[in-house]
Amino acid sequence: MPKRVLHPAKLSYLPLPDYPYSAGTTANGMIYTAGLVAWDEQGKLVGRGDARAQTRQILANLRAVLAEAGADLTDILKCNIYLADMRYFPLMNEEFRKAFAVDPPARTTVQAALAEPEMLVEIEAVAYAGQA
Repeated sequence: MPKRVLHPAKLSYLPLPDYPYSAGTTANGMIYTAGLVAWDEQGKLVGRGDARAQTRQILANLRAVLAEAGADLTDILKCNIYLADMRYFPLMNEEFRKAFAVDPPARTTVQAALAEPEMLVEIEAVAYAGQA
């Protein structure tokens, strides 16, 4: 099965002209998301200064990308989370726990400089929506 680029209607502004990437791609049941940030449906950053609000928006964006590939959060195998500052870890982690209350995916969380200074959290995921 060839690669298919995912274009969720909820994230129709992606990719931005300055950022050449896709929100996600899928092939052979595997789904790879881009590093998603807290942009809303109009491409505006949600939760300036609020890591909890940004995490909630990112998880909503993640749901949209997965849905476009016929998957949901339960299909995620691995997440990589990037925090502008590790002090945001407890707030991000609380929201992550709510989204993955049962059988959470494998996860790595690191501190990293993000693309824009107002971005506090970025999450990318790998999921499998094929047959087990």
